[in-house]
Amino acid sequence: MKSLVALSCTLLMPPSGLPSNVTPLAFGMSVPQVAAALGQPLTHVSGQPGHEVYFAVAPAGVPGFAAVDQGIHLQFRKGCLTGWKTHWRMRPAPL
Repeated sequence: MKSLVALSCTLLMPPSGLPSNVTPLAFGMSVPQVAAALGQPLTHVSGQPGHEVYFAVAPAGVPGFAAVDQGIHLQFRKGCLTGWKTHWRMRPAPL
């Protein structure tokens, strides 16, 4: 069932030539597996043991003068990854 859900999500996503930090993610992964797949440490945001929300952030690699980070919130239920959401943010310019 997990494979079917992952396959359907993959087929519904628009094609993109840009690499994404969520490409290696799959539903059902554990917290250590997600941290290893993203290559970033996860920061606990909220939730009780087993039902947590974590956050990871990395430079987005956007060319130009503006510094941009790409963040991802990760939802875990019973210790397994059940969803994620990415967002972009502008870092303050150095003075």
